[in-house]
Amino acid sequence: YTPMDTRLAVIGIIVEDLSATDHINNLLHDYGTYIVGRMGVPYRQRGVSVISVILDAPNDVISALTGKLGQLGGVSAKALYAPATQGPPAESDPLPHGPGRGGTGRL
Repeated sequence: YTPMDTRLAVIGIIVEDLSATDHINNLLHDYGTYIVGRMGVPYRQRGVSVISVILDAPNDVISALTGKLGQLGGVSAKALYAPATQGPPAESDPLPHGPGRGGTGRL
C-alpha cells in the first residue's frame, strides 16, 4: 500500500474485562504491520484499561480491526479517522505560517 491508499486513524479501546487482554494483544500483533504506535493506561480507580492505537492502513483494515476488538466481551472500540489528504506535502512546499513557524500568525 502507498500513503495514497491508506488513512491515518486512532482506535480508542476501553477494556472493562481484563481477561480479554490476551485476545487484544493477539489482534494487535496480527495487525502490527499497520500500527504506528500504541499506548495503554491502566485506570485502577475504575478497574479498566484505556488503549489508543495509531494506524496507517486502508479503511477496510481499520474497520476490520475495530470490529474484531469491539466483538470481544468487556471491550469497547471506536475509530477516529484523520481527514483524507492528497499525500504528504512536497519538499519544495513552504511551511505554513503562524505562531512558532516563523510567520506573523496573520492571514
